[in-house]
Amino acid sequence: QVQLVESGGGLVQAGGSLRLSCAASGRTFGSYGMGWFRQAPGKEREFVATISWSGSRTYYADSVKGRFTVSRDNTKNAVYLLMNSLKPEDTAVYYCAAGAVMISDYVKNYDHWGQGAQVTVSS
Repeated sequence: QVQLVESGGGLVQAGGSLRLSCAASGRTFGSYGMGWFRQAPGKEREFVATISWSGSRTYYADSVKGRFTVSRDNTKNAVYLLMNSLKPEDTAVYYCAAGAVMISDYVKNYDHWGQGAQVTVSS
């Protein structure tokens, strides 16, 4: 069982940066593929980024490619999402998730979810 807690959200102006952190409990964290998803009001949850258990493979949604970077530190049981050049359309609740996958952009491949962190980008 893995429990996930996000932190680092907040309010930022367009063009600014934020780094989200996701702290995981559980000895098997290093065996999980991790994903970041987001959900804006009135919209479905959408894929943002994913990283393999070793950190050697990553994959991004086209909307964030080149602006966001996902990374992980298995010694600290943590995964991160560095968000640069933020846009108002990036405003959403961001969730980290763990799944028994290498990498995946499919929400149903993830079994464990955090509570979410609000990111608001003002124009």
